[in-house]
This record gives sequence, structure tokens and C-alpha cells, in this order.
Amino acid sequence: MMASLYAGVSGLKNHQVKMNVIGNNIANINTIGFKAGRVNFQEALVQTTKGAGRPSTVSGGTNPVQLGLGMQVASVDNLFQQGGLETTGQITDLAIQGSGFFILGDNNNNRYYTRAGAFGFDADSTLVDPATGLYVLGRMADQTGVIPSLSTTGPIQLPFGQQDPAQATETVTLANNLDASATDARTTLVSAGSSNVVSVSGTALDGVGGTHSVDITGNQATNSVATGSNVATDDAGVALGGLSLTDTLGSLHVTDFTLGFTIDGSSTTQSVTGLSSTSTVQDLINAITEVEGLTCELVGGELQITRNKAGLYEFASNNGTTTTDGVTGVVSGDIIGVLFGQNGTNFAASNGLAHTFVATDTFTPDRGTGAAVGPFTTNLDFLIDENTGIVTGLTGLGGDDSVEIKAGSTGLSATGVDPLVIQTDPTIHSTSINVYDSQGTKHTLTIEFSKSNIQSRWEWTATMLGNESITVGGRGYVQFNADGSLNTFEYAAGANGMTIEPNNGAETMRIQFDAGTPFEFGGLTQFGSPHTASIIGQDGYGLGILEKISIDKAGNISGIFSNGVTRILAQIMMADFNNQAGLRKAGRSLYQESANSGQAVEGVAGSTVAGEITSGALESSSVDISQEFTTMITTQRGFQANSRVITTSDSMLDELVNLKR
Repeated sequence: MMASLYAGVSGLKNHQVKMNVIGNNIANINTIGFKAGRVNFQEALVQTTKGAGRPSTVSGGTNPVQLGLGMQVASVDNLFQQGGLETTGQITDLAIQGSGFFILGDNNNNRYYTRAGAFGFDADSTLVDPATGLYVLGRMADQTGVIPSLSTTGPIQLPFGQQDPAQATETVTLANNLDASATDARTTLVSAGSSNVVSVSGTALDGVGGTHSVDITGNQATNSVATGSNVATDDAGVALGGLSLTDTLGSLHVTDFTLGFTIDGSSTTQSVTGLSSTSTVQDLINAITEVEGLTCELVGGELQITRNKAGLYEFASNNGTTTTDGVTGVVSGDIIGVLFGQNGTNFAASNGLAHTFVATDTFTPDRGTGAAVGPFTTNLDFLIDENTGIVTGLTGLGGDDSVEIKAGSTGLSATGVDPLVIQTDPTIHSTSINVYDSQGTKHTLTIEFSKSNIQSRWEWTATMLGNESITVGGRGYVQFNADGSLNTFEYAAGANGMTIEPNNGAETMRIQFDAGTPFEFGGLTQFGSPHTASIIGQDGYGLGILEKISIDKAGNISGIFSNGVTRILAQIMMADFNNQAGLRKAGRSLYQESANSGQAVEGVAGSTVAGEITSGALESSSVDISQEFTTMITTQRGFQANSRVITTSDSMLDELVNLKR
């Protein structure tokens, strides 16, 4: 009977322990980083009154008869469940998403671990837990922002207010596109020389700037011309000294007034009609001029017929006939026979010539290195008037017909010693950035890219805005592949970088340009798209003061300096354990290693430790209040039931004592 009393007492006692844990959970419902506890019960001692019996050939086996003597607390577990993240906006408030702990310590090499990340800086700019004064442990970076691989874990102290020394620019990074189709090469007539060129307009397709010196040799095209050899005589048979416009055909003894012309081998004869003995020489000239392709005029008293279109052209008339009076010697007959002296033959002219011009363009670019210096020699093509056959201009300057070179009304002429000179503007794209010398002084660097006379190549020139001087490597070229990727980025004169004298007492600046990886598209490219090429970065900076910090998911503390530089200053380390539940609570939301937690495994958040750090947030308590209230009810009922066991056992004992009355 007494055993039931002790069993009830154990129930009361241990349910009170569970109630204590529940109370602690609820008390810490708003404690950052708190992990809820849980009580597990187990049966206590067991009294065996009869052991188990083996089966025999006669009967089966029997079970043991055992009597329990109550219950006891098996364990009080810490449940390391993820708590919700609460945003605070405070940079040094840190929360862990996932597994792991922040490492805290003191100067006595004591180590503590916590999930409560409400940290801040003390008077020495050391990152601490303000509630305990313990240091937040991590690793410090060197002056270049690199965490040494062999550095040890220790307090994190940041140099707020301290100066960050200037760093001279060593690398300038180039990227993005140069427009393969761009051209700003507007043309200007500098000197016509003896070419008779009167205007130059348009934009050269190649986009290259420089001077075109054009030498023109040869002759202009000429027309086929037939000049009359007048054999007309007066009435006495005396040869006339020359024709006049008022002479009538009858007075010249022309008796056949028909005339026909065949032009350029045509099978169609064009006839001159409407003439008579009273028609004058002027009437004849007008009639011949009306024939398409011919012009007639009186030159030195003789008729002259010209083929209007210059070049290898011809015309022919019908056969001429003349008769002569044997007494007076008067010559008469048709027009060709009397006025041109062609008797019985086909009157023809084929003495016109095509032009023999050769136009040699010697182009000297206004910028370029190596093979792009020039001069470059090409032959230009000619513009020929379809109606006159005369060369009226040139074409092909700059690679296509976009440039219009026009001569005067008399057509193009040979230049002799006085060439035709045309200037083309360069196609330029420029980009600038500030670079720094060893004293942290800013200098404005500009790079101009100009189209080269070599295909898929741009010439570049670097200039400085102030009184600095570029002594080496200020020019070069960038060559692209057919697919638009970078081929090479070269400096002129065999240089392997650019050297600048700041002329202000600072050290000589030595700069390398990073235009990307050859045959890839990560740096400079050349496509038929708008210019976007630019200097996207440089690694120098002036003197700066640490103004603020940021903390990333890996725990890297980056300093943001007044000079715009962002550099890693330190890294918050984390720790994890094989058995987190085995950690020993040290109060103040701290844990320490125990024999069953295993040793702390220190590492980097998100890498060697699974959890990641969130800056500007805190981890809320993992206590579930609904779960706690439910557990509280069952604990209360358990306590009540055990108290009933005691009172009932007491009543039974009371009845037993009363048996002797």
C-alpha cells in the first residue's frame, strides 16, 4: 500500500518539474534566440515478485509479475528548432538561418555559443554582446581585404574613424561594344587642284578620318567630229572661200536636198527633210541638229557635225554625189558631195575617244599605329554622264558610293602637279574615368577609339585632362574577330602598359588596360549595334575614412569608406556541434560544450557551417505558445491524478487501521 503513496509522490514531484520547464518556456516566449525545453518521463524502479517461467513439455511458459514504483524525469531536452526572423534594421543585429551558433569569448579563452545576435560595438570599436560584454569572435582581414587562411579566431575590432591610405591605379577595365557600322567620316573639299571638282559631299562608309590626295591622269572623253571640205563654186566655177549662214543651197548649186544619218551602227536611218534650193545654210544646220545625237555648226566657213555623246561612238551619212560642168567648172550635186567633198563614198566619222583617266587616291589616316599608319593607295571609279559621255565626277572614296565628288560643267580634268585633296572626319567614341596616383590625387583619363583603315580594328589614344604627361603606351589598337569577339589589345611601339607622369610630386603611374579575354565577349566587342564601350572600373582610390559597414550572409564585415572603396575588414565565424542537444546551458542565452555535445566545429557561414547569417534581423524564440498551453493542461491533469492516488491510498490505509476497532 505504501508503494502507491510513493508512486503518487513521484508523479506530483516530476509533473512539477515539467511545469517548471513549461513556465520557463512561456517566460522566454519573447527572448531572442531562445530554444524551448521539453521534459521526458520514464518509469522508475520496478519490483519483481515473480520471475518468468519457461515453457515445458507439460505446460506453457508464465510471464513475470512486476510492480512499478512510480516515475522519474528521463531528460530535459533543448529543442533547437528554427525561430522566425524579426527585422530590426540594425546592421549589427544578426540572425542565423539554419544550423550553427555565434562564438563569444573573453580574454581568458572561455568560449560560449549563442543564437541571440543582438550585438554592437564597444568604446574600443570591438564587436561585442552588450548584455554580457563577451567578444564576438571572428577573423580579421589584411590591408587588401583578404582573410588569411591561417589566421586565428579572435575579437573583431574595426578601425572606425581611421584613415585608409590611397592606392594608385594599376588596372583600368574596358568593356562593352564598339559599333562596327558607325561612321562619322563627313567629307570636306580642301583643294580642287586642277581637277575641276567643284563639290564634295557625303560620309565615307569606312569611317576613317584622314587626308585623301587624289592624282588624276589621262584625258577626258572626246566626241566624233566631221568637218566639211567645201567644194562649192560660184556661177563662174570659182571656188567659194567659205560658207555663210545666209547662203542658199540653190546658190551653192545643191540640187539634191535629201540627207540621212546612221548613228552608232543602227540599222535605222534618220532623215533630214524639208530643205529646198531657197533653204539657207542656217536652215541646214538647224535641220541636222534636230537629228538626235548630232550637233551641227559653222566653223571657219565650213560645216562641222559633232556626235553629242563623247566616247567610242560614230555616225555615217548616205553616199555623196557631185557633178562638174565641164565649161564653167561649176560643182553641183547633193549636200554631202557639195559641202563636204565626199563624192561617191559613205561620209563617216568615228574619231571620238573614251576617257583615259586614272584616279589614284593616296590616303593618309590622321591617327593610327603600325600597319594602320599608311599611306594607303587605291584607285577610284568615275561618274559618267549618260547623255554626254563626259566624266563628271569620282566615286568609291571611303569604300563605297556614299561620297559624291562632282566636277564642273566641262567635266573632270587631269590634276598634273596640283592634286585633288579631300579631308574625312574620324569616327570617334570616347570614354573617361578618374584614376589615382600614389598620393590619392584624381586624374581624368580619356580613351578615344577611332575607326582604323584596317578591317575590324580600332585605333585608341589615351589623353589626360590636366598637366600630366603620358610618356609610354599612350596609343595602340584593338583588333576584333569576325564574330565580334576580342582578338588583341595592343600598345604602340612595343609597350606593355601605359606610363603617366603626374607632375605633382607623386610616383610615376603605371597602368594596364584590361579589355577582356581574347575570343570571348566579356570585355570589348564589335557588333553592328550602338556604341556602349566604356571604362567600367579601375582599382585606385584616394584617402578615405571608414564610415559604415555591411555584413553579408557569410559573415563578411565590409567597410564602406568615404572614398567610395568597399573592402572586407573581418569575418564573423560560426560554430556547430555533432549533438546540439548535448550543449550545456550557461545562462544569459549562452551555451557551452559538454561531454556529449562534441567539440565545436568552427567555420564560415554557408560553407563549412550550414547556417547563413542575416544582418538587420534577430531570431525569435522558438516557443510555440499553443503547444505550451496544451502541455500545461496535460501536466495539470497529471498532477491532479497523482494527488488523487495519494488521497485514495490514504483512505485505504485509514480503513486498514480501523479494522481492529
